Amino acid sequence: MRIQFQRINRNQSNLTFRPRRRRVFAGCLPLTLVLSIALALAATSWNWLGARLNITATPDANSELELAQYAFNSGDLDTAISLSRQIWTNQPNSIDGLFLLIRGLIYRSYSDYNRDVDREIALQITTEAYNRMPSDPDISAIHAFALQATSDPILSARLAQGVLGRVPDHQLAQIALTLAFGRVGGYDAALRQAQQISLEGDLALEVYRALAISHSDLGHYDEAINAIDQALGINNRLAFLHFERAEFALHTSDFDTATAAFFHVLAFDAENTKVRLRMCDLSIRLGNRADAMSYCQDVTERAPTWSDGWYLLGREYFLRGEFSLAQESFNHCSTLQVQQNTPISQRQFECWYLQGQAAELQGDCNGLLQIYNEFLAMNAIYPLAETWILPPDGPAICTTTP
Repeated sequence: MRIQFQRINRNQSNLTFRPRRRRVFAGCLPLTLVLSIALALAATSWNWLGARLNITATPDANSELELAQYAFNSGDLDTAISLSRQIWTNQPNSIDGLFLLIRGLIYRSYSDYNRDVDREIALQITTEAYNRMPSDPDISAIHAFALQATSDPILSARLAQGVLGRVPDHQLAQIALTLAFGRVGGYDAALRQAQQISLEGDLALEVYRALAISHSDLGHYDEAINAIDQALGINNRLAFLHFERAEFALHTSDFDTATAAFFHVLAFDAENTKVRLRMCDLSIRLGNRADAMSYCQDVTERAPTWSDGWYLLGREYFLRGEFSLAQESFNHCSTLQVQQNTPISQRQFECWYLQGQAAELQGDCNGLLQIYNEFLAMNAIYPLAETWILPPDGPAICTTTP
């Protein structure tokens, strides 16, 4: 059965939260949070078990596409991707198989820390499809959807606009155009575009998500929450939607809801590392020292090559006054970013600056000068927004008295 694109007339994980107020848990979790987490775990755990023990009946699928769609709807993106990849390989003209494959890859890429490659794979697939069938509006829209999620929102917007020039109410092209506008900073245009898309049809989840991102980019967090809740009402088994729900909640300082959203992810994916990083960061912000240390250490053990984990662990050690451990953790962070060729503009400045501060607090002149010189070398290549200047005659700890 072909899933038709509706044609009816009618925008790390990042770690920057901007709460307007701050609450600190005093020893135990609030009752409302405990209840919300318990309900989330009960509901999602039952769904998880039902899907695997066949308590919830699997529909009588007449095709691989229906099985792949069922897996996607169940939040089993691995299976959905595997099945839809077979469909696209065996039926290279199956638009529905292609879109389900790209949709699964992009959404899985947002679900954990080490899945960025999925977006690149998605783009490779859509590029090949577009090169074979450049005049097909559905293929062009799918390619635009992949482009905005990876490296080229400008080309995405051009492709989407080209599709809309031929099919003015092409829903996926409208969604891709909305997200592309947001990625280049056209937030007002993105919101206007999102508000023009029909909320009916098979892509309603994507429409609500595009609307939520557009509102969030403009600081309309209550509206973003309302929109993402609509998307979750369509499918609450997609981990990345819960991450986005948590981020919007954090912008309004609703820490209880954010925590419950993170536990939703853990209920479906107990091994998820990205959610542990988010809980590590949230625990640091709330002053929950024991939880922060537990989550931060867990992240670095599970993902020792992920610099973000070492940054947060270093920050927790620094706040505790354990400057030697902080310096060591920040050194892991800065070293990994250099080894992994992270663009200088995207490097975590604090991994250098706080590493230097920790070295200075310990009287480690050599360590301070080494990391400061690394900062100067980076700043010479790409002028950083952050400022770090030592006295002309060097830091006090490096000054020798005759």
